[in-house]
Amino acid sequence: MLPEKPFRFGVNLRSVHSGQAWAATCREAEQLGYDVVLVPDHLGGPAPFPALAAAAGATTRARLGTFVLNAAFWNPALLAREVATLDQISGGRFELGLGTGYVRDEFETAGLPWESPGARVDRLAAAVRDVDTRLRDPEHQPRPAQDPRPPLLLGGHGDRMLRLAAEHADVVAFTGATLADDAPSGTLRLVSAETLDDRVAHFRAAAGARAADVEANILVQQVIVTDDRRAVMDAARRDFGLDYLDTDQLLELPTLLVGTVEEIAGQVRAARERFGFSYVTVLEPSMRAMAPVVKMLAGT
Repeated sequence: MLPEKPFRFGVNLRSVHSGQAWAATCREAEQLGYDVVLVPDHLGGPAPFPALAAAAGATTRARLGTFVLNAAFWNPALLAREVATLDQISGGRFELGLGTGYVRDEFETAGLPWESPGARVDRLAAAVRDVDTRLRDPEHQPRPAQDPRPPLLLGGHGDRMLRLAAEHADVVAFTGATLADDAPSGTLRLVSAETLDDRVAHFRAAAGARAADVEANILVQQVIVTDDRRAVMDAARRDFGLDYLDTDQLLELPTLLVGTVEEIAGQVRAARERFGFSYVTVLEPSMRAMAPVVKMLAGT
């Protein structure tokens, strides 16, 4: 059993309507107690680096991260420049999250080839090694504020992604989901707690002694505060296409946090004990619902 790490909480933001509104949202996230303000990398959403540079100016404590960049969208030399610049602007608060990209429509819109999963992992692995080498090079300009580079988060679900994270990542992000074969491009299908057990075990076996040093993250898809967990999960099975899992299985998931504030806090503690998930990320629509839990568990 690995030693438990203290909790960290992140929120993935993507609602940019104006500079003033964006700054207010970032400040609110910090005031609610979130440790990390995150921005995803999807066409149709905000450009990550300008948004995070603005977030750096609006906040003082929160760390800032990409969750996660699509490696196919980025030239490694230019990415290293962006990372180092943002790390300097933020006073060493940046965390780099990278992934393979999973929405086929976005590749096609960007005029990029939609490659096999293996080829996309190959591309990501090459980018990780290239960016890491550049940022660690004392001659690289600009230099990041953090030495030797900002922390690296790698997110995924498959065997090769988890092995890549085991070799390189400071944070491993478990998606808790796979791509649905019979749904629109990019639609995710939640996996069971037993499947997550297997994914965590695969990562730990690959990481060996490094596993104790790597922070484990989980992306929470929804937070619902209610005094009747089972009724909400019964409705979710019916209304949101989750009938491939029974209600008891849904109640085990760390990717759906449902219950009273105390019950949700208990779920988060249980997920850390079972899976090692000490870094919990929620999506922007759940930011306020999760805030009392963040306050309750901060620093523990």
